[in-house]
Amino acid sequence: MTTQLQFSRRTLGKTNIMVTPIGLGMMEFSGGGSGMIGSAFPAIDQAEKNATVKAALDGGINWFDTAELYGGGTSEASLSKALKAAGKTDQDVIVATKWWPLLRTARNIPITIHDRIRYLDGFSISLYMVHQPFSFSTPEAEMNAMADLVEAGKIRSVGISNFNAEQMRRAHKALQKRGLPLAVNQVRYSLVDRSIEKNGILDTARELGVTIIAYTPLGSGLLTGKYHKNPELLKQKHFFWRSRMQGNIERSRKLVETMEAIGSNYGATPAQVALNWLISFNGDSVVTIPGATKVKQADESAGAMHFKLSDAELSQLDELSKVF
Repeated sequence: MTTQLQFSRRTLGKTNIMVTPIGLGMMEFSGGGSGMIGSAFPAIDQAEKNATVKAALDGGINWFDTAELYGGGTSEASLSKALKAAGKTDQDVIVATKWWPLLRTARNIPITIHDRIRYLDGFSISLYMVHQPFSFSTPEAEMNAMADLVEAGKIRSVGISNFNAEQMRRAHKALQKRGLPLAVNQVRYSLVDRSIEKNGILDTARELGVTIIAYTPLGSGLLTGKYHKNPELLKQKHFFWRSRMQGNIERSRKLVETMEAIGSNYGATPAQVALNWLISFNGDSVVTIPGATKVKQADESAGAMHFKLSDAELSQLDELSKVF
């Protein structure tokens, strides 16, 4: 497999922010932090985090996705330290993070942005998203608060996460009134979760010029194939992830076997084939953020940009995964 990048960078929506089709998700860097997500992952040594981020950078990845929810600042601070250890400056990378809306109003957005800036410690927020559509405020109020942050120079662009089609339209319209684009909607999307193709989210995003950021692109590890080979490994997963995967191992077996066969043509793993399908099947409208806890995983994710599946292979995987 060639080490030359095969994919051009893509804009986030109608902004001028350019990212590689694959970024690195930072949820796994939450371990040891506060809250449910902080307890869902084991703590990772900062030296290992540094090496993992460097592997992503060396593989061509130029952006990183984190959030307030990811350990209450633990992930953000860890990312900043890792980028500095790799010798990167703010101009070298794109950082996305998210505001947690539960039990809050839009008035909290300008208050907690200072925490995000403090934890990121010198790395600016290129993309700031509302993490969920559940708050005490309307999407319009949230978007207006976000627009205020853009105008104040605290963030570069605005996005949403887990919003349905109608909520996405409302957010887009509110920002449009402020002269800003809605950059992204970050949603779950993979070969084993294609619901956004059926519920209007993908079609609406295309219509509005909003980029889809696909999270959980490997189905919580299901698409790596390791659980098909050794189902006992599933017992080692945290219940949060295990509950999402149970029942789908046999349903996805033929798909994973096909990905293994296709991957052999490129010297690629099933996981790399799954990521390549995500960033290819819908053209430039989808980017993705696989997570990583170790160097090998970051290197593998970056490597998914180093080959291109054929139209026939894309279609074959499309057919086999339509059951999802």
